[in-house]
Amino acid sequence: MQHKVTVVGAGNVGATLAQRIAEADLADVVMIDVAADLATGKALDMMEAAPVVGFNAKITGGGDYAATAGSDVCVITAGLARKPGMSRDDLLNKNTEIVKGCVEQLILHSPNTILILVTNPLDAMCEVARRASGFPRERVFGMAGVLDAARMRWFIADELKVSVEDVDAFVLGGHGDTMVPVSRFATVAGIPLPQLLSAERIEAINQRTKTGGIEIVNYYKTGSAYYAPSASTYEMVAAILHDKKKILPCAVLLDGEYGLNGLFVGVPVRLGRGGMEQVIELTLLPEEQAALEKSAAAVRELVDALPA
Repeated sequence: MQHKVTVVGAGNVGATLAQRIAEADLADVVMIDVAADLATGKALDMMEAAPVVGFNAKITGGGDYAATAGSDVCVITAGLARKPGMSRDDLLNKNTEIVKGCVEQLILHSPNTILILVTNPLDAMCEVARRASGFPRERVFGMAGVLDAARMRWFIADELKVSVEDVDAFVLGGHGDTMVPVSRFATVAGIPLPQLLSAERIEAINQRTKTGGIEIVNYYKTGSAYYAPSASTYEMVAAILHDKKKILPCAVLLDGEYGLNGLFVGVPVRLGRGGMEQVIELTLLPEEQAALEKSAAAVRELVDALPA
């Protein structure tokens, strides 16, 4: 295969992402996990499906980062998952240690790679990865907005009983309770959502979007969502490797855009072979800007709490 992707973490998100990438013949995949045998076994299991499904990408797994050398994109899913009653913020210290160690190993073997963070608390883990890698903002960002927007898009499609393919939406801000679903920019076949649903129904969808992650956690009891997160990450990886120039909401380091500096915040960006190639600035209403700034303040609290 022309491309190579490393996925750190062979749990539900990482393994499902590896499967999606391989089955699409998007890239060869290396799965790395502290449980090396688990990663090896899952990789072998997937390869034994290749003759049936019909893909030619190669999936390998283990615990040795040397196998990741020359990766075009590295996705970090490793970390503790939320349990019922646990906020993303509770994960901060332990996952900081995990992400820092992963990044140091990845950049040692793939100094020109692009890093995509999936580990929670997402926005803070992006900052951990930036510090550990020293990469410019174009090459380290997080998967959050694609997932949050996908949830919102499904809720809209289900409410209106229309095809999900007709629904577009953006969610801005941090990946948590303060995220900002911007329903004014949501459309169904190009029709603005406020023309199709009442303000009350839109607000209900906004609120369900904000709690979409914990809703899944509460159903699962142990563990968190992985089908939608892996699909969302796949879309980002494909946009990069195929140089699609696709506009997707991602957690990126802002440098004055939206009036914010030095924080990873979810905003629409253009993804291509260079990674994050452009931040797309939307003209927000005063109340939307205020909500975004409130969300950014929550991210700032997490970043300020990071271990030195």
